[in-house]
Amino acid sequence: MPTVAHILYIPGILLVGIAIGFVLGARAAREEIEKNTKRRRR
Repeated sequence: MPTVAHILYIPGILLVGIAIGFVLGARAAREEIEKNTKRRRR
């Protein structure tokens, strides 16, 4: 039987991972959009 610590810890770590992935993905998407707009201006 998992303890209360596991019940709180595992979803907490998953949420931290989702947040980090969202931030890194958003940054990469912004850079890609910027690169495409610069390429179109030429």
